[in-house]
Amino acid sequence: MKIRALYTGSFDPLTMGHMNIIERSSRLYDEVTVGVIDNPSKKTMFSLEEREKMIRDALKELDNVNVDHFSGLLADFVNSRGFNVVVRGLRAAGDFEYEIQMAQMNARLFHSDVETVFLMTDPRYSFISSSMVKEVCTLGGSIDGLVPEEILKRMSE
Repeated sequence: MKIRALYTGSFDPLTMGHMNIIERSSRLYDEVTVGVIDNPSKKTMFSLEEREKMIRDALKELDNVNVDHFSGLLADFVNSRGFNVVVRGLRAAGDFEYEIQMAQMNARLFHSDVETVFLMTDPRYSFISSSMVKEVCTLGGSIDGLVPEEILKRMSE
């Protein structure tokens, strides 16, 4: 059976922590979809289309990874697309508390053959968050090494 995994987030912007989770997931699963969440009520630096393009550019070397987007319930997207695994990245203990609650709620909503898998981000990237990267960039600080090169170029514009 082909195992199809989904890794979701707003990815505004995609960080090296996200890249770490995606690269490792691509080695664990037959196919990985990066699901960009379209939440119209959330103020983002980049449009949905810009985020998708930047992510595709950053992931072009990973043959079994694709990019899609969705809005609404994660469970609806997972069930309608036939994913077997939902990957969630964890940076610190605080992330786990939130993520376990979400995973338990989603377990009630997912089809019975869907598992949530937690991957710890590489410690080199555990302090990075998209909101922190945006703030540092906006205030003129260096974000070199915190985001993929393609995104660094775009954020520097």
